[in-house]
Amino acid sequence: MRIVFMGTPDFAVPSLLRLLADGENVVGVFTQPDKPKGRGYALAPSPVKQAALAHGLPVYQPKTLRDGEALSLLQTLAADALVVVAYGKILPPEILSLPRFGCINIHASLLPKYRGAAPIQWAIMCGETQTGVTAQRMNEGIDTGDILLYKAVEIGDTMTAGELHDVLSPLGAEVLHETFAGLRAGTLQPVPQTGESSYAPLLTKDLCPLDFSAPAKAVHDRIRGLSPYPGAVFRLHGKRVKALQSVLCPEASDLPAGCVASVKGGICVACGDGRAVCITQVQPEGKKPMPAAAFLAGHPIAAGLQLT
Repeated sequence: MRIVFMGTPDFAVPSLLRLLADGENVVGVFTQPDKPKGRGYALAPSPVKQAALAHGLPVYQPKTLRDGEALSLLQTLAADALVVVAYGKILPPEILSLPRFGCINIHASLLPKYRGAAPIQWAIMCGETQTGVTAQRMNEGIDTGDILLYKAVEIGDTMTAGELHDVLSPLGAEVLHETFAGLRAGTLQPVPQTGESSYAPLLTKDLCPLDFSAPAKAVHDRIRGLSPYPGAVFRLHGKRVKALQSVLCPEASDLPAGCVASVKGGICVACGDGRAVCITQVQPEGKKPMPAAAFLAGHPIAAGLQLT
């Protein structure tokens, strides 16, 4: 079977490598164009491009899939199947209908929940205790295709989006492996999605400012869901500080929301429901991430201080 792989970030790399390890015939890799990165804004290849080139695979980086050139290229590659993992572009109908075995997408949620671009982050921010990876046969909708296979995992109470990403990425490769094995054996039958759906849109900076008037659990989930990027933020003495890790404080707090309740074990901040969240890892503006205790050693905070 001739396979074209489409993916861009590091989340997709294990899936590409698993196809190669399984001996699949990957005839081409599509990924996003190189983007400026770092202080010098030099063009940097995507993680998928780096992996593909390291294995001698031909790489294609069209700016659009809608001008006919990508379609012509795919016709030349004569792919029997397309595998899409976090590619970052919507496939037009003429490409979706091109391969005879269809287009298979590996998506980081238990569909139909959290369709869209940021399922890992939104699952945590919405307080989910379980998520997973779904293999779906793509159609013209956004993550609305029939389900081929899925695997679920638990979300730990303090797990961040970065940590969940690192669990789901290799799991996606395993789901892809089992999907191809099942399709070849004839044991997989596409099943339409059922149940309540939800959407996980792109993350924006509007999500980052912490609202301590919310319940402590919601604040804690916002911190975890936006860590490590783009990062939930609060202001201390006029400077932006990212909150990257937190735990829920067992004690109640009668302080106004946003007030520092204590600095034992971290920056414990009162929230709107009479509870507090303890921020245990921070990233000051222009600095690297550090434990809150190390930050407090150089930036003492008095209990009762109002954070914004």
